[in-house]
Amino acid sequence: MRMTLAVHPEQYTIHSFSPNAVLPSEVFVQDMYFIGKTQEGLSLVISSEVKLDSLEQEPGWCCFEVLGPLGFSMTGILSKVSGTLADEQISIFAISTFDTDYILVKKNRLKSAVAALKKQGYHIIESKDEV
Repeated sequence: MRMTLAVHPEQYTIHSFSPNAVLPSEVFVQDMYFIGKTQEGLSLVISSEVKLDSLEQEPGWCCFEVLGPLGFSMTGILSKVSGTLADEQISIFAISTFDTDYILVKKNRLKSAVAALKKQGYHIIESKDEV
């Protein structure tokens, strides 16, 4: 099966907050955001256009979406993508949802990531609009 990945046009920022932080309502009206919370902290991935006052932030991430939905019985998808990128020394930030996986890479590594994935047989589209 040939896997298809869509590159989102926007850039994202990864924010770090204290675990008891209250996020502004602006977060919850965005088309896409991801929140993860542990006892140590709260992480938020959101469009870089949204400016937030966080403890730390890492801007400049681009997003690949594994086009799905992916069934829970499908195995190794994230492992294969991350392994391909690791072989090229490309760091990732991975997020999984009920339906699919998202792999974020730094903007300055996007072209290398696309080339590496294509070389391994992945179909890459520049926008979900091309589907």
